[in-house]
Amino acid sequence: MTTRWFGEPVRRNEDPRFLTGEGTYVDDIHPPGTLQAAVLRSPIAHANITKIDVCAARALEGVVAVWTWEDLGDVFRPSPMSVPHESLTHPKTQYPLARDKVNYVGEPIAFVVAHDRYIAEDACDVIEVDFEPLPAVVDLEAAVAPDAILVHDDVPGNVAATLTQQVGDPDRAFAEADHVFTARLYLERGAGQPMETRAVLAQWDELEHVLTVWDTTQAPLSIRNGLAVLLGLPENGVRVVAPDVGGGFGTKIMMFYAEEVLVPLAAYKLRRPVKWVEDRREHLIASNHERGQLHESAIALRADGTILGVRDTFLHDTGAYTPYGIVVPIVTSTQLPGPYRIPNYFSESRTVYTNKVPVSPYRGAGRPHGVFVMERLIDLAAREMGMDRAEIRFKNFIAPDEFPYDVGLTFQDGAPTRYDSGNYQAGLAKVLSHIDYEGFPAYQARMRDEGRFIGLGMASYVEGTGIGPYEGAHVRVDGTAQKVVVATCVGTQGQGHETSFAQIVADELGIRPDQVEITTGDSRSMNWGSGTYASRSAVVTGNAVGVSARAVRAKAATIAAELFEANPADIEFENERVFVNGSPEYGLPLWDVAIVANPIRYAYGSQAAKAIAMRKQRPGPPLPDGDDPGLEARKYFSPAQAAFASGNHAAIVEVDPETGIVTILRYVAVHDCGRVINPMIVEGQVHGGVAQGIGGSFYERMVYTPEGQPLSTTFMDYLIPTAMEIPSIEVDHIETPSPLNPLGIKGAGEAGVIPVPALMAQALEDALSPWKVRVTELPLNPGEIRALVRAGIDPEHVNA
Repeated sequence: MTTRWFGEPVRRNEDPRFLTGEGTYVDDIHPPGTLQAAVLRSPIAHANITKIDVCAARALEGVVAVWTWEDLGDVFRPSPMSVPHESLTHPKTQYPLARDKVNYVGEPIAFVVAHDRYIAEDACDVIEVDFEPLPAVVDLEAAVAPDAILVHDDVPGNVAATLTQQVGDPDRAFAEADHVFTARLYLERGAGQPMETRAVLAQWDELEHVLTVWDTTQAPLSIRNGLAVLLGLPENGVRVVAPDVGGGFGTKIMMFYAEEVLVPLAAYKLRRPVKWVEDRREHLIASNHERGQLHESAIALRADGTILGVRDTFLHDTGAYTPYGIVVPIVTSTQLPGPYRIPNYFSESRTVYTNKVPVSPYRGAGRPHGVFVMERLIDLAAREMGMDRAEIRFKNFIAPDEFPYDVGLTFQDGAPTRYDSGNYQAGLAKVLSHIDYEGFPAYQARMRDEGRFIGLGMASYVEGTGIGPYEGAHVRVDGTAQKVVVATCVGTQGQGHETSFAQIVADELGIRPDQVEITTGDSRSMNWGSGTYASRSAVVTGNAVGVSARAVRAKAATIAAELFEANPADIEFENERVFVNGSPEYGLPLWDVAIVANPIRYAYGSQAAKAIAMRKQRPGPPLPDGDDPGLEARKYFSPAQAAFASGNHAAIVEVDPETGIVTILRYVAVHDCGRVINPMIVEGQVHGGVAQGIGGSFYERMVYTPEGQPLSTTFMDYLIPTAMEIPSIEVDHIETPSPLNPLGIKGAGEAGVIPVPALMAQALEDALSPWKVRVTELPLNPGEIRALVRAGIDPEHVNA
């Protein structure tokens, strides 16, 4: 196969419609007679409900329905546990509407459907709810104290799960170490903030007896399957479509958010289209959060800087429920060792309930926490031992000839944490070269002479990507329309699937990517699949697309070989033609081969007609045994385990010690995601991730009062970095193909965000080294950075 498009920075097929305002989002869809919904949410973090009176709301003109838990019938049941785990001994998932207790501000209590959103909101305002307030549990350590208030009365100590993993003999490693260093480290909770908030629209079709749901979900098939069970409908009686989705970041993958049950139920019962669109305040107080971990960590080393072992115990804030099980702490504990050779490792996490918004994976999904801990420990060791911070990393990297490398831990998919390929030395060397690490000390000294304080930070990471169970793709050559149509049920939220998948198909079939039409996120187009999460779409779905396209190519080659009395191995595909190698005159357009593949179809075009005539003259049935009509294939790809990407980032920052303002002067990322399908798309993913990492380091923080009241309820309070704060990001690549899939690729969707907090902490310490500043938690705002400076050593008395 001639590779023409794979690896090229092809412009995105989907961009013209977005740039011209022709995208179709849920709120762009307006079925006639659509009703609007609103949700009454708890204003209290922890309380018993003693009364709900909806009489006044139901009496309002324009109100169609007002529901509490009593109105839901058999649908009133807790959401399914998305990812069960044996260590999750006290799981709790949420009901669509609260019955006798609320556990966080924003928990749904009542659901209103009206002729417009204004009326629905007015109805919510007149619903009377009597609460019996209870003390709230907000602080992680207070939640596990012996006298702690319980979020759930039947969960002792507020601990949902205790997960322990161990490799080697950590006790012996620490006992025999020349150096042991400890650290207490904390990352505050944040949340994904997609441009488009969540939205659900549902419509019952009385003629076809099909409930169609347009949802901003990242997993349409999971929603389809769950709704079919809840509503007692056959699977083909529910169609879920994730149209254009304006960002997801993990926040939009759930089974279920309350509205994903309530809106379809209302449409089904009322026989009217019903729409609900989340406002930004709702998103901040009711859509899932992430981050929020407190670590007590230690590292043991030989005198030469060789790491002997690492210990880490941590508390993970899961909020009021565990909708996604304990995936985030599992990922943290298994990704913490990173690219380093750590023969002895102990990790214990406790997943803790608090009266805050539930937690599920958000871009990075526990990896930034693990990398923050590991990189902070290495920085601490290098500083205390007087070693160069790059040297200690090179010394402990897993070598290229050690792959596959078994870390000895069980990853989130239940498979071994076994690194398939990588070259961590090359990645760090490249990023240090780009950032001019050798020349930085002189540059820093010159800036200090000018009264400016700059610092350099670096961080390395490994990212498990491309987990199963499987994904599928249907590839069909449409001879009449002269295009290739591809369907897969993974949703897309800006990842460029319509282009990268098209590049895979184009190379297999010898056409252009703009001749490939990709349909994603429609359960009617593809009946089996999982969803878009965990940096898996390119790896799992991309390979399913590749396998399906390859099957189409093989069938086309067989047909062409029969027509031209050649060997299928001698058939070539190029410039929309299928021809005999070395004899291009013996060939047909790919589109005509598709017509030939259907023996009962009329042939359009003289070449196709002639080809069909030639084929009909041959002995045997028009459709050979075991063959299917048409030029199409539906195949699946199921990876045996995760494919592990990696990367190295470095940045130079300037800190004003008087104001605490941080300016990022340079940012360099070197990423290894195996073979790169489209470098422009990968670089865009890295840019977006880095921006979110910067936000999580300095700007974005979900703040709660001791009573559990959220204070970050607008973008005036929850700060999103803008183009003014994000630097120009330089991206480079190395490629160590994965041996685990035919395309040799690894995921890239979450990579950019993972190392940012770790390297920003190091850069801050480097910039503020005259004050001996130590960074042990993030995010840090300017006031907190000023406080660290004030608490440091007077630089006049330090030999900087």
